[in-house]
Amino acid sequence: MDNSQFTEQNATLRKLPFSLIAEQSLLGSILVDPNSFNHIADIVAATDFYIEEHQRIFAAMHQLFLTNSQVDYVTLIDMLVTQGVYTKSGGEEYIRTIAEVVPNALNVKDYARIVKDKSILRQLIAVCDEVSDTAYAEQDSVAHILDSAENKIFAIAQGKDTKNFRHIREVIGDVYSHLHELNTNKEATQGTSTGFSGLDRVLAGMGKSDLILVGARPGMGKTSFCLNIASNVAAQTGKKVCIFSLEMSADQLVSRMISSEAMVDSYTLRTGELSPTDWENVAGATSRLAKCDILIDDTSGITVTGMKAKLRRVDNLGLVVIDYLQLMQGDHRNDNRVQEVAEISRAMKIMAKELMVPVICCAQLSRGPESRTDKKPMLSDLRDSGAIEQDADVVMFLYRDEYYKVSDGAVPNADAESSVAEVIVAKNRHGSTNTVKMGWIGRYTKFRTIADDRTLPG
Repeated sequence: MDNSQFTEQNATLRKLPFSLIAEQSLLGSILVDPNSFNHIADIVAATDFYIEEHQRIFAAMHQLFLTNSQVDYVTLIDMLVTQGVYTKSGGEEYIRTIAEVVPNALNVKDYARIVKDKSILRQLIAVCDEVSDTAYAEQDSVAHILDSAENKIFAIAQGKDTKNFRHIREVIGDVYSHLHELNTNKEATQGTSTGFSGLDRVLAGMGKSDLILVGARPGMGKTSFCLNIASNVAAQTGKKVCIFSLEMSADQLVSRMISSEAMVDSYTLRTGELSPTDWENVAGATSRLAKCDILIDDTSGITVTGMKAKLRRVDNLGLVVIDYLQLMQGDHRNDNRVQEVAEISRAMKIMAKELMVPVICCAQLSRGPESRTDKKPMLSDLRDSGAIEQDADVVMFLYRDEYYKVSDGAVPNADAESSVAEVIVAKNRHGSTNTVKMGWIGRYTKFRTIADDRTLPG
């Protein structure tokens, strides 16, 4: 027997996993007790059934359920005849058989899990076949093949079937559930809070899958601003916050966070000349920060593919912070930096959408503001690519007027005891643009909500 014959025979022997009795029992349970649909609606979908006829039956049950119609033998047959699944004289016997498979619906969740598990196994087999074909073809880079394989398996692990269409009836069910949640829980309308009330009022929180760009000239405090948000999110939500620091080491980053949290001068921390009160404040700050699930990666020149590979292994992820864009590398080496940054920007937006968490990315601005009378940054000041503006859901700029106040040739004082900073929301895909005034304490590298917390017209 040659290899082709062996492969063909082996494929014949290896059947796709499914359980006929589990599929019939699940459908029968819904017929016996229509209220059991409430217990399994979020577990299985019509596409999880292997038998096409079962898919059509479940879809009809789902439609009856969504329209608040009674799910029983008569209404189901009528719906299936209307949809052309059965003729007027056919189908009744099989529906009756399904209804007699189980005496009650007590084990409906168990049947649903079996059907779902078999569906996941079939999805895995299909994905493995696709990955195998792609690898054999050798028509793409190894990095892209690995990323594609991880994407497909990650989607299955997250309960997202990327292979099949979803009928609008299923999506309507999800939307209806979300609307009900919004109606009963007003906090659900808000995205992830930044911890700064004025900014949250403009953004309505950071939405899932949002790419949020924080741009500023060097020394304006964009890293500190993002770290302040990161610690706020980690403390408030209890979720993991991942920080990719391409410029500073993990030690430098944590030192800055301690300075901000403890309200201890950052220079004092660097020299180690701490007073007893400082030591007490540092101890309290480190204790609070240690309770937060903040993960730091200080790999230099990391790619978006490398980030995704690490983030997929993080459970309960709530926020990703990247510092900063211009230090990232594209997966393809490109002599045209504008094109490379555009590729990175697009990849970050896709990553945010796949992970369903806000992604905050710092970005350097060009020298444009220095050459203008009004030195407040604009969207055109984003360096290297206009694609950054296009891909980002929210673009914020940091501006401090006192930074540019130079008298008699003095060096701009970026570390004033306390000053007013403006967070300029220049783009907001979900709402209006505006400017939020905040306090900045340079010696502690800390932003804060000021007493007259307010927004200025955009």
